[in-house]
Amino acid sequence: MDDLYQLKFAAAGTDGLQVTLAGSWQTHHALPDATPLENWLDSHPGIQRIGFDSSALTGWDSALLIFLVRVTAMAGNRSVQLDQSGLPDGVQRLLQLASAVPERKGARRAAGKAPFLERFGNRSLAVAGATRSALAFVGEATLSLARLLRGRAQFRWSDLWLTVQQTGAQAFGIVALISFLVGMILAYIGAAQLVNFGATMYVADLVGIGMARAMGAMMTGIIMAGRTGAAFAAQLGTMQVNEEIDALETLGISAMDFLVLPRMLALILMMPLLTVYADLFGILGGLFVSVTTFDIGVVEYLHRTQEAVKVRHVMVGLTEASVYGVLVAVAGCYQGIQCGRSSSAVGAAATSAVVSGILLIVIATAILTVIFNVLGI
Repeated sequence: MDDLYQLKFAAAGTDGLQVTLAGSWQTHHALPDATPLENWLDSHPGIQRIGFDSSALTGWDSALLIFLVRVTAMAGNRSVQLDQSGLPDGVQRLLQLASAVPERKGARRAAGKAPFLERFGNRSLAVAGATRSALAFVGEATLSLARLLRGRAQFRWSDLWLTVQQTGAQAFGIVALISFLVGMILAYIGAAQLVNFGATMYVADLVGIGMARAMGAMMTGIIMAGRTGAAFAAQLGTMQVNEEIDALETLGISAMDFLVLPRMLALILMMPLLTVYADLFGILGGLFVSVTTFDIGVVEYLHRTQEAVKVRHVMVGLTEASVYGVLVAVAGCYQGIQCGRSSSAVGAAATSAVVSGILLIVIATAILTVIFNVLGI
C-alpha cells in the first residue's frame, strides 16, 4: 500500500522555495492541506518563486491537482512566481487546462440564504417581467382579433371547427354531470335552511337564480380551465419543444393567428352554449332533490323556476361565460407559448394554465358580481 502523502519545504537561494512532494497524493487518503505552505510563506516574506520536486511521488490523482490549484491561487495573490517544471507532465497539462479559461466572476456563491431585501427584489422583478410578458401577449391577441375582423388573419377555418368540437360537444358530458351535482348541492343546502321557515318551495328560486347568474358560468369556466386550458398549454408547449412554432415564424406565419386565434374563438363561442346546458342540468339537479327528498311536485318546481329566473339573470350568466372563455383561452395559450424547451416544461405549463385560469375566473367573478349589483342588473 502506498505511503501517505508527504510535504516538505526547503529554501532555494535567497528568494526561492523548494516544495518536495512525496508519497501517494490520492483521494482515498486525507486530502492535502495548503495551510502549512501558507504559514511558511508568512514566516519568509522575501520569497519570490516556488519550485517543485516530485521525484519521490509514488501516485497521484485529483487530490494533488486540488492542492496545486490552491497553491497557484496563493502564489498569484502574493505575486510569487510558480515554476511547474518539477511536476509530472500529466499534472502540468491538467493545470494548464484548468487555467486556460478564467473562472467567471460570481460563479462561486457563498452558501446560505440570501437577505430578505434581495429575495424580495428578485421576486418583484420576476413578477414585473411576467406581468409585462402577459400584457404583451394580451395585446398581440387583441391585434390578432382585429386582423380577423379585417379579414387578414392567417388561420384555417378547419382548425377552428375542430377546436369548436373539442371544446364544445366533447365537453358536454362532464359539464352536464358537474352541473347536475352542483344543482343537487344547492338544493340540499338551500332546503336545509328554508325548511326552518316552511318555505321549501323557494328551493326552485334559489337553484334557478344561482345557476343562471353565477354558478352555471363559473363551474363551466372552472371545468374548461382544467380540461381545455391545460390541453391548450400542453399542445402549444409540445409545439414549442419541437420548434414547430419557430418554423411557423420562419415561414412568415403568425403563431398568434394560426394557433392562438382559433382556440380563443372556439372558447368564446362555446362557453355561452355550455353555460346554457349547465344551467339546465343544474335546475334538473335541484328538481331531482326537491321531488325525491322534499316532496315538491315537478309542476310546482318548474313553475317557481319559470317565475324566478328572468331573462336578465340568464344574460348576466352568458356575459360572465364569455369573459371566462377569453380568460381560459388566454391563460392556456399564454402558458403554452411561454413554455420552455424540455418535456418537464410542458407539464409545468399545463399546471400553470389550470391554476392561473381558475384564479382569473374567481377574480373575474368577484369583479363582475360587484359591477352587476352596482348597475342593479
